Amino acid sequence: MDRAVALQYNEDLPAPLVVAAGRGATAQAIARIAREAGVPLVADEVVADSLLQLDIGTLIPENLYAVIAEILVFVSGLDAAQ
Repeated sequence: MDRAVALQYNEDLPAPLVVAAGRGATAQAIARIAREAGVPLVADEVVADSLLQLDIGTLIPENLYAVIAEILVFVSGLDAAQ
């Protein structure tokens, strides 16, 4: 994994928030921490590249709402299956 972005979402926020992002060793650390915490990983280089352009602490822009919503629905389905 050469790039990774971690998002946080809760009902108090108007949109998901970028909480971690990086490439190379930073991306590997983000992925390792996510795996250790049981957080599902979704590989999508196009979305990751778009999110990597944002600063940490930034809400995702409206043009990414649909794709991030699809990812959140997918992840919710994984959680429900376990």
